[in-house]
Amino acid sequence: MKIQTTFISILLFLFSANLLSADLTREQVIEMLKTATKDNPANLRKKDLRGVDLSGLDLRNANLWGADLRKANLSRCNLEGVNLDLTVMTGTNLKQANLKNVSIFGVYLKGADLSETDLRGSRVIATLDKANLSNAIITNVDWGADMKNQPMGLMRVTMNNANLTGADLSGSSFSRGLMRFAKLNNANLRNADLYRVDLRGADLSGADLTGADLREAKLEGANLNGAKLTGAKLPDS
Repeated sequence: MKIQTTFISILLFLFSANLLSADLTREQVIEMLKTATKDNPANLRKKDLRGVDLSGLDLRNANLWGADLRKANLSRCNLEGVNLDLTVMTGTNLKQANLKNVSIFGVYLKGADLSETDLRGSRVIATLDKANLSNAIITNVDWGADMKNQPMGLMRVTMNNANLTGADLSGSSFSRGLMRFAKLNNANLRNADLYRVDLRGADLSGADLTGADLREAKLEGANLNGAKLTGAKLPDS
């Protein structure tokens, strides 16, 4: 019985290991990218790329729609203009990645590292709770809820407990978003649209909120020590 039990345990281990293995290796992805073009992109659609090291690659000619990128390393990748809708990116490393003009819709990015990323021109409706967006460039983007397209209820960006320390969010819209307990200390929020944003418990100390729209925002327990509020539209007292 002991031998049989051991044999079954080995089979279960091998079966589970196979389930956890990615569909492609870094080397295979690189080979696919060599011949990829905008019109004939590398087909990574819905591929399992969990934990794969793709750091530093130019992925502009890759179809990543619906791919599983959990724990994958995409740091310093060039993803400009790529459609990342419905991908899975829990804990993904995107540090210093070029994310200009990307679309990230319906994506779970909890705990992902987007520090020092360039997100100019992006459209993001995703869950970024506990994500690291410190020193990211998120200027002049529209991440606000689309009130004309809500057939399944209110879809909005959530950045609860996210780290946005030192990030540049100037001129951007996050209307109706969730930023509870977010770290926004020393962030640039000049002329940002924070209409009805839930900022309860957020750290906005030292943040530049000059000209920001904070109408109907929830600020209970928020830290505004040293914040610049010149010309800001504040919630009714």
